Amino acid sequence: MGEESDAGRARSVDDTIARADAPLAAIVEKPQAETAIESLRTEGVYDDCRQILEDGPDEVALPVTETPTETQVLEVVRQLEPKFRTTDLADLLAERGWSDADLESAPKSWAVIGSVVLVSIPDNCPDERAVAEALLELHGETDSVLANEGIANDGEAGTYREPKTRLLAGESETETIHTEHGTRYGLDPATVMFSPGNQAERARMGEVCAEDERVFDMFAGIGYFTLPMARSGARVTATEINPTAFRYLLENAVLNDVSDRVDAYMTDCRKLADDLEADRVVMGYYGTSEDDSSQRRDEAHDFLPEALEALVPGGIVHYHEATPEALLWERPTERLEEAVDGAGRTLEYLDRRRIKSHSAGVEHVVLDVRID
Repeated sequence: MGEESDAGRARSVDDTIARADAPLAAIVEKPQAETAIESLRTEGVYDDCRQILEDGPDEVALPVTETPTETQVLEVVRQLEPKFRTTDLADLLAERGWSDADLESAPKSWAVIGSVVLVSIPDNCPDERAVAEALLELHGETDSVLANEGIANDGEAGTYREPKTRLLAGESETETIHTEHGTRYGLDPATVMFSPGNQAERARMGEVCAEDERVFDMFAGIGYFTLPMARSGARVTATEINPTAFRYLLENAVLNDVSDRVDAYMTDCRKLADDLEADRVVMGYYGTSEDDSSQRRDEAHDFLPEALEALVPGGIVHYHEATPEALLWERPTERLEEAVDGAGRTLEYLDRRRIKSHSAGVEHVVLDVRID
């Protein structure tokens, strides 16, 4: 049935030559790899212990623990020469000659966004290039490693929340497609923000919406919350002022086949508020900057009057804030109640959640409130 490919595989699970105990791999076309990996993870059959291998010029072999039943693949084969991952960055760096003291200065965490690894390099790291090359080996499905150096604070870049990154290793083209819970996000992590720590909240937004619910996403970005909500059947009015993020927002609506449920505007969200009647308002942004200031400040509460203006009685607001630990939950509740009182309305608290650590001693939180 053909010769062994680059993936070191037998051509069929039923091939009598193949060892019965050889591990399985699902063959997919390269452009479909990220989507297939997400689907296989959801199905619970993806094998993180083995590397992804090329299978000729156009296909890859994705390691699986058993034959998938829900994920579409070209075929399932047995790998006669599988390559197992070294799952510990420290082990890979030790193989490169790093001492125990050096390893104390290695990154302890990083994020994989599509085909890009995003990592914060400690100041005392002895060799960032070695770290980047080890991360590429550790995550064989990735092509590039970017140093994460935070978010721009100054001027227009601060207003747009542009990331500050440096290419450490791999390909200079870092545009990619990242898949979460079936939602596909096209983006370039070098030019627009994407926080892996918000994954659970993005998924939750896709679960809370009802069919044909009217949603106002005030700070849509590339579609972080807009896309999962639209995929669940909501009709979303999405605003974004960053032109690069707005372009991805439009492209991602097409990518996820929800263009008919997303009305996108590249404008300040406050300009649309009085024209809308929203059942739900999402305020997934907690900072801004003024023209006369080069420093970003936490001012999400300044947008609350417009959020309430757009919200129908009985509607729900998801209010995000970066709050110092010492002020949880006092500050966000006070700001919400002040805005609601000022609008002559009443509120009911539905939920409050810590999303992730924003910075030392500061938490990114969200409060869900119903406004009458």
